[in-house]
Amino acid sequence: MPLTRAFKETVQARAQADEAFRAALLSEAVEALLEGDVETGKSVLRDYINATIGFENLAQDVGKQPKNLMQMFSAKGNPTAANLFAIISHLQKATGVHLSVHADGEAA
Repeated sequence: MPLTRAFKETVQARAQADEAFRAALLSEAVEALLEGDVETGKSVLRDYINATIGFENLAQDVGKQPKNLMQMFSAKGNPTAANLFAIISHLQKATGVHLSVHADGEAA
């Protein structure tokens, strides 16, 4: 089900005003990707991009066309690992939200 304009605007307003919310959105997106839930990860990243720097600015910053970026994060999009990690890296720098990775549990 597509999100309504009001919901998207609410997410955007909250992300702009609340650093913890921005951090939670980006963290949720990356965690979903790491868990193999690519569809959810792409969807949350798309919301994060729209709520923070926007696809136009992101495209300009990473040297891609906005339409290509939007397609990467669409339901049928399939971004390469190189594109995905470059975009996540750029989003961290641009939005001031920095993620770190740590291992839980014992190594086998």
